[in-house]
This record gives sequence, structure tokens and C-alpha cells, in this order.
Amino acid sequence: MLKIEGLSKKYEDNVVLDGIDLEIEKGNVIGIIGPSGTGKSTLLRSINLLEKPEHGRITINDISVDLPLKGSDKKKAFELRSRTGMVFQRFNLFEHETALENVMEGLITVQKKSRKEAEELAIEALKEVGLAEWRNHYPKHLSGGQQQRVAIARTLAMRPDLILLDEPTSALDPELISEVLTVIKSIAEQGYTMLLVSHEMNFIRKVSNRVIFLDGGHIVEDGTPSEVFEHPKNDRTIQFFRKMSVLTDPEYVI
Repeated sequence: MLKIEGLSKKYEDNVVLDGIDLEIEKGNVIGIIGPSGTGKSTLLRSINLLEKPEHGRITINDISVDLPLKGSDKKKAFELRSRTGMVFQRFNLFEHETALENVMEGLITVQKKSRKEAEELAIEALKEVGLAEWRNHYPKHLSGGQQQRVAIARTLAMRPDLILLDEPTSALDPELISEVLTVIKSIAEQGYTMLLVSHEMNFIRKVSNRVIFLDGGHIVEDGTPSEVFEHPKNDRTIQFFRKMSVLTDPEYVI
């Protein structure tokens, strides 16, 4: 479904991703963890080409893009990006549009849906995140958790092959985190293919069927949640968990 080969990205002399190889099957939920600054967000942003890696190859289903991009690859790059949906740390909602209009935006401008069809799909997506009754509210009238759920609905409405979630709860007050994590768990149970970057270790352990630990631009641990959290093999992973104190009973429960 997703295949990454030799993906490399650097900022000046700082190598953030160093020859990443990764294959993900349809329906997998992949939790990506690791220290700050080790390339987790860059990996997600490189998959949908918001970042421009210097080397590598990215394949989503039948679309492959070789990197670095050339001028002739723009169409393929657009097709690859259209297969993905991205949920950012910040909600990135249009303040002058209602929740419904925010969700409809991509359906109309990118997928060229009619306004009627876009509205039907947007309402269905808002129902999935429990916000159908808030469809006519503007972002300033929504809590941070509700705004992030609108952002998730915006992604769901596009029905992407791959959903990328980059620290979706990091901008939220602690009391609002649970509602967003509950929505993400519900989406995962629907069979979407997802890559989730998060510092919510206990949630990653609950929702993922595979966990990847990134450090220094490399994948140093890759396995089931049980293997990675309970029986880590790499010394760097063990050290990280000890500092995070996550090798105890999980506090987050859905």
C-alpha cells in the first residue's frame, strides 16, 4: 500500500532522515514515536511531499514518485499527494468559514465535487467525528478539541488512501485530548491506513498494530506494540522509555 525506499532529507548539514526504508500494508495503524527532533514529523511531511526529500522513492498503491522531484514529476506528485490526508498539530481551519464549509472546501476545490454532493459528504464526515450539530459554527465558537475534530472530518471527507496525523493533540489543553484520541481510535477501527506521530505513549500502545521508533533519522525499533513497549531490543529505545516512564500500566483508557 505504502512503500518508502531510501528516503533521505537534510536541512543544511543536519541529516533528519537517513535512508529510511518502510513498507506498510493497507489497514495498518502505525504509531511513530521517538525523541523530539528525530524526523517523525519530517517523515510524514515527506510522504505527502510537503517536504522535498533529496533522495528516495515513495509509492502509494499504483503511484510512485522518485526524489528529488523533477519538473516533469509535478502531475505524479499531485496524484500522490491526493492519495493522502494530513491532520496537523494546528487545526489550520479557515476562520471565515463554518465547520461545514471548512470540510467542504477540499471536496469542491480539489475533487471538483458539486456543492450539493460536497455538502452531503461533509455532513457525513462531521457525523463521524460527532460534530454534525455544530456544522454551522465558526472556528472561534469551537473548542480546540472540536476544531481538531473538524480538521479530522475535513480529511475523512476526502476519503484518502492514507491518513497522516502529526501530533494531533499537542496544541490541546489536557482536558480536551481524550475527545480527539477517542475519534482517532474510532477511525482506526474503520480500517483506514494511518501513520500517527504522537507523544501520547499509552494511546499509541492501544491504537496501533505496529510501532516504529525513530532516532537520529533511522528506524531503530519496529514491531508490535507489545514487542516495542514491553520488550524493546535497542538500547536507545530502552533509554527513551525509562525517561518517559511508560513501562508502567497505561493511564489512558478508552
